[in-house]
Amino acid sequence: MAGLGDGPSSLPGRAGAMSGAYRGSMTFTEGGKFEGGRVKKAGGGARTGVIAGGGIGAVIVALLAMFFGNGGDLGQLTGALPGGDAGTDQNTGGSVGECTAEQANTDLQCGLSATVQSLDAYWQDALPQQANVQLTLPEVVSFDGQTDTGCGPASADTGPFYCPPDQTIYIDVSFYQQLVTQFGSSGGPLAREYVVAHEYGHHIENLVGAMDQANRGGSGATSDSVRIELEADCFAGMWAAHAATTKDPDTGVTFLEPLTQQDLKDALSAAQSVGDDHIQQQATGRINPDLFTHGTSAQRERWFSVGYDGGTLSSCDVLHAARL
Repeated sequence: MAGLGDGPSSLPGRAGAMSGAYRGSMTFTEGGKFEGGRVKKAGGGARTGVIAGGGIGAVIVALLAMFFGNGGDLGQLTGALPGGDAGTDQNTGGSVGECTAEQANTDLQCGLSATVQSLDAYWQDALPQQANVQLTLPEVVSFDGQTDTGCGPASADTGPFYCPPDQTIYIDVSFYQQLVTQFGSSGGPLAREYVVAHEYGHHIENLVGAMDQANRGGSGATSDSVRIELEADCFAGMWAAHAATTKDPDTGVTFLEPLTQQDLKDALSAAQSVGDDHIQQQATGRINPDLFTHGTSAQRERWFSVGYDGGTLSSCDVLHAARL
């Protein structure tokens, strides 16, 4: 794994050497209280499959392309799945209820809901200020095992993803542990929150038109698919930089405690662990840049760092960046 030599000096260096499982250390500020209903729950859907929905888990689809020799055409893989043009048809199971900051620091579902509300509050201010675009809140669905989406069927194997047609983030929180045990992330609260912030970043890209501008069906080291993913990492860094100063409009309490160096290392470790080169090396023992869809570990760390170190929508415009 490459370090952050070309990133901001305020961020910690190499994060990949750490390991560990779920840690319930303090992240959300004591006294915080989060309303319920923001995150919907869905049970298992009637169909199974995988989906390339523009999120972290879509890396796995690229690896399937490597094995089955279709040249990395993610659109072909997705289109071949049953129900690829289906609308949302979930077995709903209510929603995540109201919870406190203390609960958000120990309960994964509550933590997901609190993270989403923090992202809502940040982007409700940042998006109109920087892009003159009003925020339309994305739907967020926490599913267990499998579900149907506006992009087709999805399973826990897909990992978290954002579906542009229904403007919804889908996440099975069991992925947090998979991020540690399978991909080698250090874990930790900000690692989990980074995952959600990245998918929310895809929604921001959708609102500002980046999704429409990009050719998201291709692959390769400089492809639009890679650029869209790195841009979402940069947007996640923007949120992280402000999460400890963004206040809950209902309580006036800041969402997160001030981030520590360990928090930042955890987020960077999560970004590194889902780099194309890292996952391909783990899965096949070789690296094929022609099949990159999300960017290398070093690139993912770099663009999160760009966002964290004073990034704006303009400086995070990876779609038109000369250097990745």
